[in-house]
Amino acid sequence: MNGFELKDIAIGDYVIGDKHPPFVIAEMSGNHNQSLERALEMVEQAAASGAHALKLQTYTADTITMNSRNESFRISDPDSLWHGKYLYDLYQDAHTPWSWHEAIFNRAAALGMLAFSSPFDESAVDFLETLNVPAYKIASFENSHVPLLQKVAATGKPVIVSTGVSTLAEIATAVGVLTDAGCTRMIVLKCTSTYPASPAHTNLQTIPNMRETLGCHVGLSDHTMGIGASVAAVALGARVVEKHFTLSRADGGVDSEFSLEPSELTLLVEECERAFQSLGRVSYGFGELESRSRLHKRSIYLQKDVAVGDVFTEDNLKIIRPADGLECRYWDLVIGKTARHNLKAGTPLTWEKLL
Repeated sequence: MNGFELKDIAIGDYVIGDKHPPFVIAEMSGNHNQSLERALEMVEQAAASGAHALKLQTYTADTITMNSRNESFRISDPDSLWHGKYLYDLYQDAHTPWSWHEAIFNRAAALGMLAFSSPFDESAVDFLETLNVPAYKIASFENSHVPLLQKVAATGKPVIVSTGVSTLAEIATAVGVLTDAGCTRMIVLKCTSTYPASPAHTNLQTIPNMRETLGCHVGLSDHTMGIGASVAAVALGARVVEKHFTLSRADGGVDSEFSLEPSELTLLVEECERAFQSLGRVSYGFGELESRSRLHKRSIYLQKDVAVGDVFTEDNLKIIRPADGLECRYWDLVIGKTARHNLKAGTPLTWEKLL
């Protein structure tokens, strides 16, 4: 597509590439509500829903911000889900304790599902390396964090980069930093960093342009409600889809409002794969399977009995289903011709029946 084909990228047993179904990531984020039991249940449900991978976020309040009550550390956007909260308090509530990571990763592995994380500083990369994660995700708000990008690239593992709140120049810079630091397997995700995101501001047409401009496999980090944007993204070339996940939005949680429940995650996986399968190739006409349906097109039939020598008219002919008679395009040609045989109503008109 777009005139070139990118090399496949393996993450664990999965392959990301033009000819492979989309790789669906269930983002746990802070929807565990600080319960390890709930976190492990989320792993179970994500695996049962068919997600290919589970993703965590690896930070603490102290590694991502500082405990300050200055107004600049308070979320002032009135439209934010977290309006009025101080950053430290939000991240304290939302973080996944590092002591849980191994148990979560092990549970995912036991269920045949990959698990990895988004590190938010260099110490998180060091920690995740001790757990032998198969890949790294760079969050949108960290894609300008050059030391972090360099640290992740140096691991030699595949890197998935989100691009919310970034200009094309900033995205290109991030890609360049990763490449220069040794990253050879990269996927870039279109992302709209509002929570939830509006479909009207998601601009999925960017996906094929991003692929062509950056020369990378592309995907979508989807913060919209529902699954429509993700399915549409697959049709536009996305080969990775990431959605936030929760057991139940009614249970609350930092990201629950725009997260999928298990039945919705199942639907996401199924419909993204259907969208991929439906892409096929450029094809006109019909194939062997569709040829059986061709019988149900219209053709020219006798609607009244005619005798030898009778003239065919609009009164004794009719265009109806099925397609055993002459094609409809010959209608004007056969009107006024005469019958070679005695013909009964319900007989398909064919060339040998004409004088």
